[in-house]
Amino acid sequence: MATGTVSAPFNGVQSRDHQRICFSKVPEFLRASELPRVKFHRRKVLVIKNSSNTGSETVELEPASAGSPLLVPRQKYCESIYKTTRRKTSTVMVGNVALGSEHPIRIQTMTTTDTKDVTATVEQVMRIADQGADIVRITVQGKKEADACFEIKNSLVQKNYNIPLVADIHFAPPIALRVAECFEKIRVNPGNFADRRAQFEKLEYTEDDYQKELEHIEKVFTPLVEKCKKYGRAIRIGTNHGSLSDRIMSYYGDSPRGMVESAFEYARICRKLDFHNFVFSMKASNPVIMVQAYRLLVAEMNVLGWDYPLHLGVTEAGEGEDGRMKSAIGIGTLLMDGLGDTIRVSLTEPPEEEIDPCRRLANLGMKAAELQKGVTPFEEKNRRYFDFQRRTGQLPVQKEGEEVDYRGVLHRDGSVLMSVTLDQLKAPELLYRSLAAKLIVGMPFKDLATVDSILLRELPAQHDKDARLALQRLTDISMGVIVPLSEQLTKPLPNAMVLVTLKELSSGASKLLPEGTRLVVSIRGDEPSDELDILKTTDATMILHDLPYTEVNVSRVHAARRIFEYLTENSLNFPVIHHIQFPRDTHRDDLVIGAGANAGALLVDGLGDGILLEAEDQDFEFLRNTSFNLLQGCRMRNTKTEYVSCPSCGRTLFDLQEISAQIREKTSHLPGVSIAIMGCIVNGPGEMADADFGYVGGAPGKIDLYVGKTVVKRAIAMEHATDALIELIKEHGRWVDPPAEE
Repeated sequence: MATGTVSAPFNGVQSRDHQRICFSKVPEFLRASELPRVKFHRRKVLVIKNSSNTGSETVELEPASAGSPLLVPRQKYCESIYKTTRRKTSTVMVGNVALGSEHPIRIQTMTTTDTKDVTATVEQVMRIADQGADIVRITVQGKKEADACFEIKNSLVQKNYNIPLVADIHFAPPIALRVAECFEKIRVNPGNFADRRAQFEKLEYTEDDYQKELEHIEKVFTPLVEKCKKYGRAIRIGTNHGSLSDRIMSYYGDSPRGMVESAFEYARICRKLDFHNFVFSMKASNPVIMVQAYRLLVAEMNVLGWDYPLHLGVTEAGEGEDGRMKSAIGIGTLLMDGLGDTIRVSLTEPPEEEIDPCRRLANLGMKAAELQKGVTPFEEKNRRYFDFQRRTGQLPVQKEGEEVDYRGVLHRDGSVLMSVTLDQLKAPELLYRSLAAKLIVGMPFKDLATVDSILLRELPAQHDKDARLALQRLTDISMGVIVPLSEQLTKPLPNAMVLVTLKELSSGASKLLPEGTRLVVSIRGDEPSDELDILKTTDATMILHDLPYTEVNVSRVHAARRIFEYLTENSLNFPVIHHIQFPRDTHRDDLVIGAGANAGALLVDGLGDGILLEAEDQDFEFLRNTSFNLLQGCRMRNTKTEYVSCPSCGRTLFDLQEISAQIREKTSHLPGVSIAIMGCIVNGPGEMADADFGYVGGAPGKIDLYVGKTVVKRAIAMEHATDALIELIKEHGRWVDPPAEE
């Protein structure tokens, strides 16, 4: 039996064919069941009409994925599917800073000092403000920290720093009331503001039980709303995937739906009290979950007619390029759809270091929206907005008579392609190592994180035997070698795959190649459909989606979505590689953020089979690592240990950056293993939902170790905790010794 949730204005519910629909009601929402299905674009959807108000829109629900019992509104989650248009929102004032669609995307971070250390906190806030942040958040655990907040605010004002301050509150409604008198904004976590810490128990609720819990939340939360209304403060209703309450998880599951409903419980109280100066956030350490939650949130707000701004962030993103990539995937994906009004890039680094990548992401989103980057309007019928359902291209199949094995030129979990130069062929062993191949007596062999195929824009001369032998050794290990048509016609390389354009296909130039030659087709994504039709009669091994960076008004994301729509509608199952070229002098952070936002926005929707990054003045190893990081961040190909690492704050019970580096040094060789490194457990063990093992500050100088969400060892002295973590990994059969140096 299908079930769904729709807004309470739809309180007289009937189906399109007037069949009876059963429903039960909670405040502002109806849960409908026995919904009739109708055909819509070859899929069955569920239609609910508001029979009490004939002027309202029809709400159409459909399964979140094939066979899923979760129904989601068909209402749009963004302003446009074919261009970046910023979502229209109300304006929320945080002190003197305005948030919303009529204002720039605001950037913010969070202090890492002990809040009771007023001098250190003030100095850090000043450094953050000097770097250009618009808003700063400070953790406020108890009464001593709340008292310090008054001193912090007064000291900053005396020094002419008027940057708005946000109090981060968990488990402490009285503290929130106190600090609302001096800070401009209060962040509450719906999972633990009025609820107890989750015990991950499956609870059964009657409608009366559930209603009583909602009444308890209203009783606890109402005083804060009234105080914020009195003082002109703002509130962020900040859901965290890792800290949903047992009640929410029992009713809606540990899911994006649960995240949205958790936030809406608090939003309804605000609205009931006629308080609208609030924003939402839906954070998760998994960028895919985070994107789904924000989309579902906006879709639900559209159903209800709400227009509150969004605070975007990937929590516990980590450090360095890993952290920047995760944030770029999650935040960048939403910015490309015009969602987001303030952002934070959470890194396990000093908070001042978050501002620059945060600004680069905000600028990317603002520029895309200002230019209205997009493509010609098209109808989108097949992309799944609310869940990860990968479109897997047909991997190469070996054909009779082929001299080399082409089955390894792409990887089933996501492929990495690299552009190689003639100069690199002059030192074959160095090239093999740079492709992350293993060497045995100078001969290359593919490994877990070896590049799958290479693009060689210029072939070596026919008489250059050494260079051609190096290429032969790559094709012998099933590494694809892709060369342009013109090069292959003039200096043919045995067993090469040939890169052709649509024009070369339609003109017949590709027919000059020997029969059976493997073709790789390069397309832009904005070509007219009649030009794309040549693909219907082409036997392509893969497609490279390559939109030149000089095309400032065309959106790579929307062009690719259009291509995937075309391929699906025409039952063309070619693998598609996202080919992104960057101009010279591109900053490393801009490259990581650009790749994460432009390719990640597609991969989180399951659209794409790999990545090819080109930047001729960038380090080869950096490009390769960035490519693999992108695939892993999108939950595709796992080639190294995954870390869920919090960015540190005033609650942190150890030097997070130092310990994180220490753990990474000893465990980074464990692909398939995920380790959470958490400064404290404020958000509950749900923070470890995405991790196999957890290293968590339990008390000053003491560490608790987790397996999944369960604590298995407590109060380990910090100097022994890393070794204890390794022993725990060994006990569970997940340890392998580091590879010996070649």
